[in-house]
Parts: sequence; structure tokens; C-alpha cells
Amino acid sequence: MDVNINDINEGHIGALLAKITNEYLLEKQSPFKENQLGQYVRAQAPRILKSLPFIDESFTVKGSVGQGNWAQVPWIAILHTNVTTSTQRGYYLGYLFSEDMKRVYLTFAQGITETSKKEMERIKHGIRDITVVEDYNTSTPIQRASDIDLGQSSKGKGYQESTALYIKYDRDHLPDEEALEEDLRAMVEIYKRFVSINQPNIKENQSEELDEWSNEKIVEHIHSYIQGKGFFYKLDDIKNLFLSLRTKPFVILSGISGTGKTKIMELFAESVGATDENGRFRLVPVRPDWSDGSDLLGYTDIKGEFQKGPLLTVIEEASQDPSQPYFVVLDEMNLARVEYYFSDFLSVIESRKWHDGEVVSASIMDETQIGRKVTIPSNLYIVGTVNMDETTHPFSKKVLDRANTIECNDVHLDWFFFLEEEEVSHQPLALPNHRLTSKYLRLKDAYSTHKDLIQNVTTELVKLNQLLEPIQAHVGYRVRDEICFYVIYSRSLFSLEEALDYQFYQKILPRLTASHGQSFQVLKNLFTYFTNQQYNEDLTTERVHEMIKTARFPRSAEKVHDMLVRGDLDGFTSFWSS
Repeated sequence: MDVNINDINEGHIGALLAKITNEYLLEKQSPFKENQLGQYVRAQAPRILKSLPFIDESFTVKGSVGQGNWAQVPWIAILHTNVTTSTQRGYYLGYLFSEDMKRVYLTFAQGITETSKKEMERIKHGIRDITVVEDYNTSTPIQRASDIDLGQSSKGKGYQESTALYIKYDRDHLPDEEALEEDLRAMVEIYKRFVSINQPNIKENQSEELDEWSNEKIVEHIHSYIQGKGFFYKLDDIKNLFLSLRTKPFVILSGISGTGKTKIMELFAESVGATDENGRFRLVPVRPDWSDGSDLLGYTDIKGEFQKGPLLTVIEEASQDPSQPYFVVLDEMNLARVEYYFSDFLSVIESRKWHDGEVVSASIMDETQIGRKVTIPSNLYIVGTVNMDETTHPFSKKVLDRANTIECNDVHLDWFFFLEEEEVSHQPLALPNHRLTSKYLRLKDAYSTHKDLIQNVTTELVKLNQLLEPIQAHVGYRVRDEICFYVIYSRSLFSLEEALDYQFYQKILPRLTASHGQSFQVLKNLFTYFTNQQYNEDLTTERVHEMIKTARFPRSAEKVHDMLVRGDLDGFTSFWSS
């Protein structure tokens, strides 16, 4: 049945498709910025589709007419949030408009930016294999092919290659509204079925249940999930990683190559429902030639078009999905100088403050460059992995003061539990962000309810500062506040001394180097403070081990001893070289 455009209700799918196909070519001749049709595609069109009863809370809907300039192929996408929140990755439903605006295709397609051709072919065949087109009553049969004709642009060709299924509409012969809705409902059913087969079984409506979980139970789940995947990390190490991320959403994982620094974060994120497939986990390899933030955040090219960087893409997606945690791993973070390419983020993260019950920050980019304010969302967690060798750069105190530095040097090659496990199912949790994000930004936020604990922590830090002052290594207010937050969050997971031991190791020792008598004496004094026993060069190895075993802060004591041994051998030592 052909329908006259004038007879279509403006809140219907038919009106949406007709408006775009009839107006787009004319509007492309107008300025891109603040164009009314562009605003319609980005805002009103998604609202129309979201209002349909079968587009439930599992989906997000987005529309685009381009970024900075008019797109050859505009689109409206329906994305399952367990799979992806971006058309650059994963698979989704989409209305694709041909370049001449004579045709519209309702497609089951894939992100072409971040999907390899091999993976794209695998997913296409998987979608087609589960789809019996005869089972669906659509206006025209669903096509199990990729032969859509969007035009000759590279984007059009890319979308064609990514398409697994489609229904074709001619602009001048659109079906009636009932048929258009039934077509979309059928494609949604196919989409949901494929998701259920291929995505981890995350329980629906799990958020309310998880609100009742203790931190101990959440951490035990994460630990079991990682262990079930064949990687061994001590439960205390997972507790520490959880607390470090909660204290501040910037953590450094250091250690020798091959110890699973990247993998632990990938599995940690996966265990709480954040994966590469759904766009909530992103691995960004750092390049040695990065000298400013443009490769990470974005830049304006010679055509005057802004090209988004990988971190900016995740920031925008996380901002649109504030209830879910998003993770970015900067792999081999110190191949380039962190202070150069990451300085904007390091500065802006300190600008965070409370505003109407929400955490807000200053803009991370020049607003004139991108045309809008971009801030750091409170559901974004940045983790840098680092190796310390002749190819990498050291960290400045500006970086170290803003992070927990966690060493990953333990290797357990003989851990075979996961090979023997057959019946236990390890499924991810849909952990809401409020169970991971920090409650406190400034010490005054916590002081009234945790006064005694804060004073106890501060007493220890004052003692440490007295030992560190001779070499100007004493800590300031930022480090004090973050150590206090860590200890507050750790109350159900660690004793006070266990929590302080992790914090001394991760917030204070990474800042230390020694190359002369006074600095070596500071390390000896620290060993005495950590163990309550005097250090001297005549101690036997057995005696040192006994002292460390019974120390108040054994982890920190052992690290300082390692640094002293390295100093005796080389005449120089640091946290990173020991």
C-alpha cells in the first residue's frame, strides 16, 4: 500500500523516513551547524523510535547526519546496550538512507570502523544462520544479503559490506505505518535472539539485587570470574584494584612484561558487564610519537574537520550512559611522555566538584575546537599499563600523585584450577556505576562521618612526612585525602594497617629515588618505621625476612628492602628499578 506523505502522522516511522528522504538533499546545501533537519535526526527521530513499545530499555537509539560536515549516508541506529553503544563497533539495526535519497534500508548491520573484515563475515553468517525469513510477516521479504545500493561513497560501500539482513523501501512507495512497525518489530526480534545467543548471560533487572550486595561479595565475584578464566590473582590484589579504582578513577599497573596487566583489567571490566563488544571497555595502545593530547582526544585536520580520538569517543559514550561503568586501558602508557599527551586529563580530573548532587569537571578540550563542552564523566575509569625499561619514560610526581600505582610481578604458572573446573558458571554482573564510583572528592565530604579514622590515618602520614622531608619527598594534601578515602572504602575488606600498607606502597614509595647518603638513610628510616625494628647492613637474609614477616606494614617494608639491596649493588635505586 503506497501512502501519501501528507497523510502521515509526524510521530510515525513513515513521517520520519519521508521527512529525511524529501528534505536531506536540499538541507545539505545549507550550513551544517545548528541545522534543523540535523537536530531532528539526532534528537526527534530517536525519540519517535524509542516510543515504540517493543523498543524497550535494552536499547538506545541514535541518529546522525555527519560530524562537522554533512554525511553522504545519514542513518538512525537502534543499539542493544549489551552489545554496543556506538555504531563504530558491534552489531545493530539501522535505517540507512541512499545518497540520492530515493531508497531507505532497514538493516541488521555492523560497526565498520572497529570490526575486521574477517570478524564482519563471521557475524554476518551467524546472523543469517539463525534467521528463517519465512517466519516473519514483513511488508516485503527480509533479504539475507548485502546487496544494498547506498551509492558510490566509501561509507556507502562500507555499510553495504557490513549488512547481514535488510528490508528495502522506495521513497515514493513507503508501506503504511502498521507495516513499517511490523517490519521493525521483526528485525528487533531477530536482533534480540542473536544477542541472547552470542552475548554473556547478564541477568535482567539485576541492579536492584546488586544494591544489596556487600563490597566483599562483589569483589569475591570479580575474583572468581577472573580465576575461572584461567588467570590467578590473589583475592587481596583484586580487593586492592577495586578500592584503587573507587578511590580515584586513574590507576597505573606496572610490572614485567607478560604478567597480565592488560588482561586483569579486561577481565575485571568483563566481570562487571563492560566489554569491547558493548563499547564499555576500550584498549588504546600508546604510541612513542605522542607529544600532545591530539592523538588521544582529537584534532582538526587540514580540511578543517575535527577528527575524534579514541578517548574522546569513550568519554562521549560514557556521558550518554551514566549508570554504567566504562573502562579505558592505555596500553604501555609510558612509551611516550605521559605528562605531554595526558596533561589535560590529569589537570581536569582535579577540577571535579559536586554540583546539584552530580560530579562535574572543567572542559577537557577547547570548546571552540569541537563546538561543545566535554567534561570527564564520573563513570569513566582510566588504567595505564607500564613496563620500565630502556624504551620507556619515567613518571613525574604530577602523574604519580594522581594515581595508585599497583605492581603486578607475581606469576603463578602452576595454577591449573581453571582446567579442572567444569560445572561452575562464571557470568558477569551488570554492576551499576554507583557501586564503583567515589562518594568523596574532598576530605570535608567524609570528615563528619569518619573523623576518627581520618585522624588516625593523618597521624601516620605526619610521621612519614617527617622521615621524607630531608629529601623533599613528603606528600601534600591531595595524597593525604586519597589515602584517607581508600582507607574509608576498605573498612570491610582490609584492616587499617593492611589498607595503609597498600597505600604507602602505591602512593608514597613510587615517588622515591636514592643516589646519595642522605636519601639512602631515608630508606633505612622508612624500613624501621614499617617494621618497628632498626635496619643495618649486617642483617642476614633470614633475619630480614623475619622482620618483614612480623612488620606492621610488611608489603612496604619488603619493597624498601629491595630498593636498599639494589642501591648497595648499583649506587642508585628507585621504586621502579628495584
